[in-house]
Order: sequence, then structure tokens, then C-alpha cells
Amino acid sequence: MPRYGTCPALILMALAMHAVGGPPARITVVDAATSRGVPLIELTTTGGITLVTDSAGVVAFDEPGLMDTDVFFHVRGHGYEFPPDGFGFAGARVRTTPGSRVTLQVRRINIAQRLYRVTGGGIYRDSERVGDHPPLPSNPLNGGVIGQDSVQTVFHRGRLLWIWGDTNRASYPLGNFSASGAWSRLPADGGMDPDAGVQLTYFVGDDGFSRPMCPIPGQPGPVWLDGLLTTKDPEGNERLLCHFVRVKTLEQMHEQGFAVYNDDRDIFEPISRFPTDAILSMRSHPVLHSHPRTDGSGEDSYWYFPSPFPIVRCRDEWSLLTDVSAYEAYTCLRPGARMPPDGNVLTADLVERDDSGRVVYAWKRDTAPVLQKDQSRLIAGGLLRPEEALIQLRDAATGKPVIGHSGSVFWNDHLGAWLMITQELWGTSLAGEVWFASAPALTGPWRDAVKIVTHDDYTFYNVKHHPYFDQEGGRLIYFEGTYTTAFSGAKRPTPRYDYNQVMYRLDLSDPRLHGR
Repeated sequence: MPRYGTCPALILMALAMHAVGGPPARITVVDAATSRGVPLIELTTTGGITLVTDSAGVVAFDEPGLMDTDVFFHVRGHGYEFPPDGFGFAGARVRTTPGSRVTLQVRRINIAQRLYRVTGGGIYRDSERVGDHPPLPSNPLNGGVIGQDSVQTVFHRGRLLWIWGDTNRASYPLGNFSASGAWSRLPADGGMDPDAGVQLTYFVGDDGFSRPMCPIPGQPGPVWLDGLLTTKDPEGNERLLCHFVRVKTLEQMHEQGFAVYNDDRDIFEPISRFPTDAILSMRSHPVLHSHPRTDGSGEDSYWYFPSPFPIVRCRDEWSLLTDVSAYEAYTCLRPGARMPPDGNVLTADLVERDDSGRVVYAWKRDTAPVLQKDQSRLIAGGLLRPEEALIQLRDAATGKPVIGHSGSVFWNDHLGAWLMITQELWGTSLAGEVWFASAPALTGPWRDAVKIVTHDDYTFYNVKHHPYFDQEGGRLIYFEGTYTTAFSGAKRPTPRYDYNQVMYRLDLSDPRLHGR
């Protein structure tokens, strides 16, 4: 007798029952201001069934027992709200007729607009189920990727290279921990309009899963890459460099060093190691900027390394970029100084002052940068007055300090200024708030900031602006970050979205960014 799963009669019966049920009901959640579908909106029934809109804002609903009837959906989404009824329930009653189309409107609280999920499976799953034709070619599991952490991008040899950290697969809880990669074309070179999406071509192994981009034999431990930049090698060839670290824990590492991209093999290969306690090196998302020489003989180009404040730099020369002793910090500490570990006494000579008693901020080699936590210690220890602190980032509306943790800084033609997109620590969520700020110079002053993205109880970290996607002279910018339960305290991960990259667009002409 045939097994249950292969019995033709039972298969026909199942198909017939599905046909009786009919096609799913199509529920679309749109931004009330733009009528664009909103991804990552949760619809929850009174029985606790939760569905999440795909990147077009669509949910395909075909729950047995709840079709062709009235179903109330609670509507919730980070940075968006649905108007509550008289009893305070934020949601709507929907008639779930098979094949029907219902649209719900949400009001956007975020200044930035959520566009789509960049990585992971089923980006337009529900849209495809109801017969729509989404902008991305159908690829339910591109590169075999279920989730990816923290994006890095760099333009190299005519295409955009994408690098991520730890990457999850479907077949086992452990995936690729030696960096993952893909490439895409720029919009001006046949790539997709960033308003619609990014078409990624992954580097994969024989099994079709995203393969290691920096395989390093030796002790186990994840390999993370950052600080990707291109420069000329001693022979005048364009080469792609980066910083690599192989970690034990978030606080400890096995090793770190510099790696170069092998264009024939499409992998990064270490070229040197340096001490794990080195304080200055490549990091984050580099930005190149040139300065006139003081003698008027030309310009010197420097790579700056924001994290998120661009106060570490190195001149754009191969021999210097691959030598940690050549890196400089813009700092108030005396040359050669380090911040003592927490709990240790701060010595009176830690901060450099001139003969008039003024703090000396300058580019100094082999000297630690001073970030916001360090500033607070120096102020508490009486070595720095609050008004002498370099970083004065604050909420433009309330004056409350904003602790920038990670992010990027790039020049923006529309503003005629340097633009920072940064994640906040210890905001209204632990690590889910994103802020905008601008400054006339890379070293600041970085002061007034405006919150552009908020999350209720979720982390959205390692945000990055993509300047090569800017539109209308820089008025429209695009940035993304990692949406994850990590560090958030959220009790359940969001299906398909968790541990993946989500893209946003920000209109820099929005009056809320400028106090109007």
C-alpha cells in the first residue's frame, strides 16, 4: 500500500480542498502620506496569529477557519502607527474573502521611510503568493541566506562589492562565520533604482550557500571585515584593502591585521598582522578627503574612519595605510597617551593644554581618540570642562545628549555639509534609534541631531549611508542597518526580517530635519 505522502488519491483530495479554499486575501498596508506599501508591519488576530508585511507591504492571508469572515487585526510596526478605536485597540476589521484586496493606512512617525528588506529569504513572498510581480526577480533564498549581519560596501573595478559578517543558513543553526559577499551594479550602470531594491549576486560555494570571503586557517572564531577602501599599491595598481579581526568574544580577539582582495579568487587574504591592543587602524566606513598643503604646493588625500565620529585618519598611501603607526587621532590627550581602564585614576597630565591653558585638539599619532564615554570620564575627573568637549551631539529638540555608537559620514552636496547617520545607544530603545546630524567639517562641530528612525523593542545597529545611491543632488539618501533581537530584550524574533538588512530613504528637504 502506498505511503501517505505518495498516495495519488490523497494528493488529489488535498488539491481539491485547497481549490475550495480559493486564493489568499490580499491585505496591503500603505504609508498614508505616500501610498507606498510599508514593510515590517505586524497584523495580529485576536487569537494571536501574527503575519508580517513583505517588502511591498503585502500580507497573503489564507488561515483555515478564518476565511470569508470578519477578522480583527491588531496593527503594529516600528516607527508607524494605526489609529486606535474607542476602546484603544489599534487595528481594523477585515472581511477575508478569498481573492479580495484590502488596503490599510498607517501614519509614519519616522522621518525616514522604510523601503524594503535587502537580504534573507522571501523578500516579496506574500506579493508573489497573491500574483503580483515584484521588482526583484523571484529568488526565494538568494545565496541560501536566511540572515546576515552588518553591511560593508565599496566600489571596486566597476561594480559595488557588498560584505557582511556572520551569515545564517536554512540547513543548520551555524552558517558562514568568515564574512560573506555579493556584488551589484550601480544604478547608472544598469543596476536597480535603489527606491525599488538591490539585485545581489552572491559569491557561493558548491552547495549554493554564501561562501567565506576571508577564510583564515587556524584557531576557530568568526572573521569580521571593515574599513574597506581602494588605493594604489607600490606598482600603481588599484587594490582593495580592509581591516580584519578574528574574534573570541565581542570583547576579545584572536588576531587582527590588514587584508587585500585577490581579484582572481574573489577573496580577502591577510597580508600582515598587528597587536590586538593597537588603538588606531582602518575601521568602519572610510571616506576620502583632500586637504591643501600649508606650503601651497598641492593637496594631500586622507582616509577618515568614522565610528561614527571621523576622528581617526591616515594619508592615502599604501605604505602608510598598511602601517598602524602611521594612523592619527584627532584628540585632546597628550601625545602617546591612552585612556586608563575604567576605575583607574586619571592623571593630571592626561589632557594636553598649551601655555594659556587651552585644550590642544590636534592630529596625533600613537594617541587614543576620545569618544563620548571618555569625554564623560574626563569631565567627571575634572580634566575637561563640558564646553571643552569635542563631541557635543544632542537632540536638537530637547538638548538631551545623544550617544552615537556606529554609523557613517559622507559629504552631501544638497546640504553643502558632512552628513552623519548614526545609531544611538541607550535611547528610547537600547540600540534601535537612528539619528541624522551635519557639520561643516569632518571634525565637527557635531551638535544638533534629529531622530529619523525608532524601534519599540528591537535593535537596529551598524547603520550605513550609501552615498552612491544618492538622488536629486543628494536630497534623497539611502541607508540601511541590521534588524535583530540581539541586545534588544525582544521576546520573539520577527519572521524573515530578524538578523537581516533593512533599507530606508531620507528626504533631506524634510523641514523636521532643520527645526521647522
